[in-house]
Amino acid sequence: MKSTLVRAAAAATLLVVTGGGATAIAMDKTITITVDDEQRQVHTFAGTVLGALDSAGLNAGTRDALAPAGHAAIIDGSRIVLKRGRKLMLTVDGKRREVWTTALTVDEAMRHLGMRHDGALLSADRHQRIPLEGMALDLKTAKLVTLVDGGQPPREVATNATSVEDLLKEQNVALEQDDTVKPEPKTPLTSEKMQIEVTRTRFTELVEKVKVDPPEEKQEDSSMNKGEKEVLEEGEPGEKEVTYKVITVNGKRTKKEEVRSKVVKEPKPRKIKVGTKPIADAAVWDRLAQCEATGNWSAVSSNGKYHGGLQFDRQTWQANGGGAYAPVASQASREQQIAIATKVRDRRGGYSAWPHCSAKLGLR
Repeated sequence: MKSTLVRAAAAATLLVVTGGGATAIAMDKTITITVDDEQRQVHTFAGTVLGALDSAGLNAGTRDALAPAGHAAIIDGSRIVLKRGRKLMLTVDGKRREVWTTALTVDEAMRHLGMRHDGALLSADRHQRIPLEGMALDLKTAKLVTLVDGGQPPREVATNATSVEDLLKEQNVALEQDDTVKPEPKTPLTSEKMQIEVTRTRFTELVEKVKVDPPEEKQEDSSMNKGEKEVLEEGEPGEKEVTYKVITVNGKRTKKEEVRSKVVKEPKPRKIKVGTKPIADAAVWDRLAQCEATGNWSAVSSNGKYHGGLQFDRQTWQANGGGAYAPVASQASREQQIAIATKVRDRRGGYSAWPHCSAKLGLR
């Protein structure tokens, strides 16, 4: 009897163990977890994705990508993909920002971020793997700008420079003296087509020798009629050195101003004798000029042959000394014209040189 009970108890125990083993075996699953680009097989009794990750000593952060979702149920043979987030300290054309990506390489990250990088200059190799702790990445995009240097013809420049200043350095375009550039040197370059214009300004000194006209020294002579003059000595011009400040913009002179001068040769004065004797019959000449040229001492006849208030022809004017005053009578003063007219009258013994008006006015 006792042996029968022992055998029954043993059988019952075997059923429990066997039954429990069957349950345990039924709960065990073999799943595949891909972390980034590495696969691993895991045995787990968990029923969800998050439970399976925990069994493998993994967790999914808020920056990570997980598929299926963490609460999804799993079965034997399930596949889980975990892509861990990586922080990029991204500087694009001098502007810094923080971004997160699940990309594994620099090239993949650029594509995921929707950034065109054809022709761009990157601080890391495109195929470099991004560490899990993240990395700093400097990207300088390709740009096409128009550069005008000092009035030279515009030229197209392909560049990765981030500012006007960087472009000038890249192109070995130095600003010297008072040169300027537009836009300002710190202006960022954009992907839109820009024009950069360098203005070359130069300040130079120029020394020239300049003629100094002789001053006039006048001697009054009461025996000569007022308006008459006689040159005693022609004099001689002097010379001075004049220093000018010359401003050129893009090679073209825009301003020239005197800054100092020095006389290197003194001029000799021009000495002349001038008459002070009043013209007694000036009123007669005014009447004659009124008749000849309506009183206009600068008149010129319609045919251009006769000049002045008394209508001298060029030959008569020059023959009687008028050239000392002006090439033609219309360019001389009233007094000078009267002085020459007086000579003509005295030489001819009357006013016959003006036949029509002298007869009209009763002059002989």
